[in-house]
Amino acid sequence: MDGDAQRTALEGLMAAHDVGFAALSRVIGRNPAYLQQYVRRGTPRALAEVDRARLAAYFGVDETVLGGPAQIALIAVPRLDIGASAGPGRMAEDARARRPAMLAPSLLRELGVRAEAASVIRVEGDSMEPTLADGDEILVDRDRREVRGGGGIFVLRIDGAILVKRLRACVGGVEVASDNPGYATRVCARGDVEVIGRVAWMSRALV
Repeated sequence: MDGDAQRTALEGLMAAHDVGFAALSRVIGRNPAYLQQYVRRGTPRALAEVDRARLAAYFGVDETVLGGPAQIALIAVPRLDIGASAGPGRMAEDARARRPAMLAPSLLRELGVRAEAASVIRVEGDSMEPTLADGDEILVDRDRREVRGGGGIFVLRIDGAILVKRLRACVGGVEVASDNPGYATRVCARGDVEVIGRVAWMSRALV
């Protein structure tokens, strides 16, 4: 697929999903003008592999639709029917598997996530806003469970409740923090926190 056909395909997907250039650029971690320049001015001349993979994952299409190489099999990643609460916490009894998320191998490679260690779950609540919003789907890397230095955003279990929080190592244990300043930070003993995995990527429906 040449560059013009690739741009036409992207515009078609954007129109079908009613998504604008600025919002979609943010989905792939680019500045708001990035995709408009790509489509309207031809800069860059071609989408980077990781950008193409992220766009394909967002729209739920094969990378070939956006000019990717043919015969790339998508990887089925378990999508669990349990919300990682960004608020008070949700109990873990209901963990049935739903229809798997189909992700491109190139996206997992770029993120450094093994398919065998990946799962997708839904965020519930507002305590991690603006980073994560209610309804976002997050890719969790279960290989990365150690909290070091400045930490990161993790899915964890405390007292049987599943949470998504920002964890940092601190004197006396682990700091469990929310990005929303309206929620208090607490310090838990390491033995009280079961880290399930680190959040590696998120997919958000734009309205």
